[in-house]
Amino acid sequence: MKQWTFELLDPAYGKVAEGPAWDGSGLLFTRIQQSRIMRFDPETNAVSVWREGTNHSNGMTFDAQGRLYACQGGDDENSRRVVRFEADGSETLLADNFEGKRLNIPNDIVVDPQGSVWFTDPFYENSAGPWSADRTHKDLSHDSVYRLDPQADGSYSITRVTFETTRPNGLLFSLDYKTLYVAQSGREKDELRQLWAYPVNPDKSLGPKTLLHDFGANRGIDGMRLDTGGNIIATAGWELGGPGPLIYVFSPTGEVLETHPVPCTRPTNCAFGGPNLSILYVTTIEGFLFRAETERVGRPLWAGNRR
Repeated sequence: MKQWTFELLDPAYGKVAEGPAWDGSGLLFTRIQQSRIMRFDPETNAVSVWREGTNHSNGMTFDAQGRLYACQGGDDENSRRVVRFEADGSETLLADNFEGKRLNIPNDIVVDPQGSVWFTDPFYENSAGPWSADRTHKDLSHDSVYRLDPQADGSYSITRVTFETTRPNGLLFSLDYKTLYVAQSGREKDELRQLWAYPVNPDKSLGPKTLLHDFGANRGIDGMRLDTGGNIIATAGWELGGPGPLIYVFSPTGEVLETHPVPCTRPTNCAFGGPNLSILYVTTIEGFLFRAETERVGRPLWAGNRR
């Protein structure tokens, strides 16, 4: 196995970088605490501010039409939501509550081929500004995965699809969209840090989960992407113990195929980019942005990603 060499593209700014998404010619990523979306241009090797005032946007993804979606934790306790960024600079609100109660802190997001938007909604303390340090601001009694289905009037209905998750983080579809991978990533000692696979039923409900990998006492998966072989490329691990901060490559059944050390304390998320989608971009908890040339090819989020 050839180890990947990570090149530093953007130095640490002291807070979390997240949400990498390849737009076809450059990489968008979030600086959560700054409420900014940044863009790395490979032609100039420059990082610039792409959008400001993003309500602590975290995870991002594109749909089949090339539209950009984001999970927002909010600058205050009233801005916890899932949005779509429109071409004219506006935002479309998709969801900000479930059964009349405010969402926790939406984290990661994927869109299926029919346009349904799936997102995780954990409450991680201190992840979205000063208000999030206080768990009394948590309205819901659960941390779940949800599905948003587009309606004829342009709105979205919301459906809870997991009932045993406590801190669901990264999520990802298999190549055929018949399996939803969910990272159960607890912080407390008694919480699980595991990779789960849920079968997706014809009505888009989820069947009983299968355990693919258990990280034990060490930090589990934060973000994930898929390669064209159906393998899961995931950011996990930390400086406090275990094998350390790594990129894991899992088979669809959970076998660890490869691991690649990342020069940071905690990698947060990753995305494939470049002309052949073989370059892996990695964000970190310190705010670094790295890239590495790999032998793998990422599954494109939309056709424009191949440009």
